[in-house]
Amino acid sequence: MSWTPAEDLPPGSTDPEPVAEALSTGGVLVLSGAGISTESGIPDYRGEGGSLSRHTPMTYQDFIADAQARRRYWARSHLGWRTFGRARPNPGHRAVAAFARNGLLSGLITQNVDGLHQAAGSEGVVELHGSLDRVVCLSCGALGPRRELARRLEEANEGFEPVAAGINPDGDADLTDEQVGDFRVVPCTVCGGILKPDVVFFGEAVPPRRVEHCRKLVREATSLLVLGSSLTVMSGLRFVRQAAQAGKPVLIVNLDPTRGDRHAVTRVALPLGTALSAVASRLGIPESAQA
Repeated sequence: MSWTPAEDLPPGSTDPEPVAEALSTGGVLVLSGAGISTESGIPDYRGEGGSLSRHTPMTYQDFIADAQARRRYWARSHLGWRTFGRARPNPGHRAVAAFARNGLLSGLITQNVDGLHQAAGSEGVVELHGSLDRVVCLSCGALGPRRELARRLEEANEGFEPVAAGINPDGDADLTDEQVGDFRVVPCTVCGGILKPDVVFFGEAVPPRRVEHCRKLVREATSLLVLGSSLTVMSGLRFVRQAAQAGKPVLIVNLDPTRGDRHAVTRVALPLGTALSAVASRLGIPESAQA
C-alpha cells in the first residue's frame, strides 16, 4: 500500500502545455485516480493529508473471514455513503468530459469508485475497481443498487447517527469500535448470503477480463494521460508500463511524485482542476462547454 519515491526521479513541471499538445492530436486514453476527486471533498489515499495516514482500508481477506470486520466495514461504509453520495463533480471531472465530447479521448479508465466521472457527463467509463453504487452477493452473485441496501440498513439500525472523524476514498467513514457498537448487517434478499460492495478491495484481484479490456484500450491509444494517481499499486501502474514499452507517450498530472514518473515524458505538478481547466482553455474549449 506504500511506496517511497526515489531521489533520482525527474522533477515535476508547472507547465501543462505538453498535456494540451497530446490532447490536440486526439486518441488519448485517460487513467484517473483518487487525486482527481479531492476537489469534490473526497480525500486521496497518499497525498498530503491522505487517508492512509490515519486509516487502514478493509482487505478482501479480512472481509471474507471475519464477521466482526464486516460489521465494522458496513457501519463505516453506511455512514460514509451519506457523505460520499452527496459529492459532486469538480472542474477536473468536467474538463475530462469536455475533452471526450470534443473527440480528443480514446477512452477513460478510472481507479475511483465514486461515479463522479459519469456524473460529469463522461460515457463509457471503465471502472477498474468497481463502483460503490452497487452491491454484490458473494454466494449467488446477485447485483443490487446501493440505495436499496442503504434503505435496508437504515431500517435495521434506526437511530444510528455517530459523528465520523473523516471520510475516505473508498467511502469508508472513520469510526471507533464503540461507535460501531452492535450495528446490524443485512443479508442478500435472494439467498441470504454475504453482501459486499461491488468494488475491488485491497488484496483482491481486478477481474481478468476487465484488465484485458484496459490493455486493449492502451494498445489502441496514441498516448496515456494519468490524472491524480500515485500509481503505487500495480492495478494502474501496469498500464503505464505497457504504454511506455509500446513507445506511447505517458503524461502525468499529479501534485506529488508517482511510481510511474520514470516512464513519463512529463509530470505536471499542479492541482487537477487548475491544470485541466487551463488545458481546456488552451485547446479552445470555453468554460461554458466544461459545465
